[in-house]
Amino acid sequence: MFARDPLQLLNSLGLTSLIVLAILLGFSIISWGIILSKWRLLHLAKNEDRRFLDAYHEKVASGEHDLRGLQRLARTLPHSPSGAVLLGIAGRVSRLVGDDDSDVARTGRTAGHWPDRDYVENVIRCLVHNQIIRQEAYLPFLATTGNLAPFIGLLGTVVGIINAFQQIGLQGTANIAAVAPGVSEALIATAAGLFAAIPAVIGYNYYLAIIRRIAFNMDAFGVELLNGLDEMIPGDTRLKRPR
Repeated sequence: MFARDPLQLLNSLGLTSLIVLAILLGFSIISWGIILSKWRLLHLAKNEDRRFLDAYHEKVASGEHDLRGLQRLARTLPHSPSGAVLLGIAGRVSRLVGDDDSDVARTGRTAGHWPDRDYVENVIRCLVHNQIIRQEAYLPFLATTGNLAPFIGLLGTVVGIINAFQQIGLQGTANIAAVAPGVSEALIATAAGLFAAIPAVIGYNYYLAIIRRIAFNMDAFGVELLNGLDEMIPGDTRLKRPR
């Protein structure tokens, strides 16, 4: 790639260019760390979410409305966002109906203690949004890198070209042999900025598309869960409809 030794080229750069390259190297290392970790976590979340939703739809299609069974399934798939939504709702329901049917009779809990459907719907919406925020963690850094790195590289290039023209003025000559080395060294900063920005932009857009699909699945599951809670809650406990 370089006609000159890379170490020799770095030694020829000025302090400003070295600082710019160091900053871009830091952005690139962090971005690649996020890209690799998100690859594992998001694909794990997507696969486990698909398994959980398939099992949920299979139970519903067969007429099974077992909230506790779904809780056990969700606990075996800890990376499933839809499973986390179900566990969040089930935790609130269990405080009402108890851990088993005998608790209902012992505590005397009735439907009058349970808020209306609007409250449950809002809770589901909050749980879904919380899962989306968790899945989007660290993605803003990729977006920042994609937007900022080229400008940082351009700053290094501009400073390098200024230095190159100052050297031309000192030497009193403007032939290509005098101009080319300084300009080529200055353009290294632009190349480094693009090297940091391009993977970050690709990773951000790719992972954002995955998160959007996961969010859509959670929204659809939330609607199904809200409509199916009456069948899942044991005994006479039911969600109240708003008047």
